[in-house]
Amino acid sequence: MKLTLRYFGMIAEATGRTEEVLNVSDQITLYDLKDQQIKKYKIQDPEAVQLAINQDLNLKSELKEGDEVAFLPPFAGG
Repeated sequence: MKLTLRYFGMIAEATGRTEEVLNVSDQITLYDLKDQQIKKYKIQDPEAVQLAINQDLNLKSELKEGDEVAFLPPFAGG
């Protein structure tokens, strides 16, 4: 399946890009995808990386063809 990955903040700096399109296995989970990209780009502090699917932080949905997965840096609250 084809997914669009978007990278923001320190993650975009680490990857050297803000977006890429990947063809992945239909059985890949969101967390497998996260681990794959963290290893690929040697992203520091992987626990701080948050994910969103189609601009939704509720990660209960499974990945499907055409989804956009955002890799987000830590948020600061206030």
